[in-house]
Amino acid sequence: MVNLKPIAPASISSSFHALSDPLRLQVIDLLRSQELCVCELCEKLGVTQSKLSFHLKTLKEAELVRSRQEGRWIYYSLNLPQFVLLEQYLAEYRTKAVMLPARSCPD
Repeated sequence: MVNLKPIAPASISSSFHALSDPLRLQVIDLLRSQELCVCELCEKLGVTQSKLSFHLKTLKEAELVRSRQEGRWIYYSLNLPQFVLLEQYLAEYRTKAVMLPARSCPD
């Protein structure tokens, strides 16, 4: 009997989904060095606020970014603990994975 690893928690699955979009990866990259407001992100990415809002919502739901409001502006930053969780999840494959040779399939 094969010992299967439990399915990843929903937060890990949603984080990988959020990271699968090129625009969202660009947002993550911009937020690596500093907190930015929506208008700055729109300008740097060359997208409309409505398009960016959809992607920021996905990143927030995946717990990859945080937002805070200051006056009428909303600022976004990385939620580093979620990145640590993803790192730890992936590290388990590197450190604990045992690759067994394939078995012959029955005819």
